[in-house]
Amino acid sequence: MSPQARRWRARLIAAPAILALAAGTACTAVDDDDITADVGVTEEPCPDAVNPDNGCIYLGVLSDLEGGPFAELGAQIHQGQLAFWRNVNENGGIAGYDVDISRYTRNTAYSVDQHATEYQDIEPHILALAMSLGTPQTESVLPSMDAANVVAVPGSWWSGLQFDEADRGLILESGYSYCTESVIGLDWYAGEHGMPETLLTVGFPGDYGSDSAVGAERWAEANDVELLRQIDTAPNAMVQNQDAAVEQILSLQPDVVLIATAPAEAAEIVAKSVARGYDGRFLGSVPTWNPRLLETAAIGALTARYNHIGPWQGWDGDSAALTAIRESLDGRLPGNQGYIFGWVWSYPMKSLLEQAAEDGELTRAALRAAINGLEVDYEGALPSHTFGEAPALADMSAVISVPDAEVELGTRMIADSVQATTEVEYDAPCVQP
Repeated sequence: MSPQARRWRARLIAAPAILALAAGTACTAVDDDDITADVGVTEEPCPDAVNPDNGCIYLGVLSDLEGGPFAELGAQIHQGQLAFWRNVNENGGIAGYDVDISRYTRNTAYSVDQHATEYQDIEPHILALAMSLGTPQTESVLPSMDAANVVAVPGSWWSGLQFDEADRGLILESGYSYCTESVIGLDWYAGEHGMPETLLTVGFPGDYGSDSAVGAERWAEANDVELLRQIDTAPNAMVQNQDAAVEQILSLQPDVVLIATAPAEAAEIVAKSVARGYDGRFLGSVPTWNPRLLETAAIGALTARYNHIGPWQGWDGDSAALTAIRESLDGRLPGNQGYIFGWVWSYPMKSLLEQAAEDGELTRAALRAAINGLEVDYEGALPSHTFGEAPALADMSAVISVPDAEVELGTRMIADSVQATTEVEYDAPCVQP
């Protein structure tokens, strides 16, 4: 424990428990015992506190909020998290504390170097990270997080985050990995369109594209499907356009293309390939969709030839979590599905804070120790999950959608709770970023 750690009595709301929204975000009851707290926890209320008699838990945010390839997604992820924690605070907070994720929010523009710089800036002031967006970005600060016992919610589905030897037991991941997403998505494709003879992948190497490609490779090998090529590309800010990838797709003519890029690059690849005569289909990893694509010339090709793979239900979902998310917006629409991601990704951190408070210690070390065996209820957005158990493909599922301008946020779910039928090896990270 930090030498600056202090002990004070948890201030509990002396009123009957308030029922939360369907998301179940009411504060957890904690015995009125002393709670040990240190870095990132204050007796003083949060800025603009919902509960001025509560103390404050400060959580950091490192995200692509402006200037990077995922800025539109990142901004909405942040809005979803803000709404989630506002709902928690409006229902009493956590054991006499409100949660603040605004004060130590920093834009990383999806830069590994900037991510590391901003982490060093906020680390002395936070209890944990409510968001660390990006696979190589998060991986780059894991050693520092390890030394300081800083746990984090990841804006990533890298397979390594599901294995303690890779994430050092610090990461509160949710849902499938990019690697297993490929297996689930390709199994759905085979069931819907028939087993393909040939497959090709396009993605950002050294980032989530590599994890996605390895899953596709394992699926192809298990199903005796020819993987023609793994095409490496990069954001248009670096390579100007996706013409090189398109040329290879047209040359090789695969039955199906699995894409793991940002939305603009995915739309360009699909539109240009279809316009020049490619008649196969595209499967897009979760970060490839943005409803703004409905306003582009690519929408015709996307609607006809593209399916989106997601880790949980979209805006048209019927879970209690989605109901709470929609209620949090009071009839408004978010900019994109990142709002849903931000909300759903926040469940494990809430459960962890509640567990640590129940154990009497809101410290970094206590949070880290409480991850093993932590049970998380996602209110139907995902199956309940227990951290510390080995990940199993049989426990993971995906949602398959199609672009549809008549549906709010632009995608219509056509298959829910899709699970893999192909057995692949999954007992270690599929790739290192």
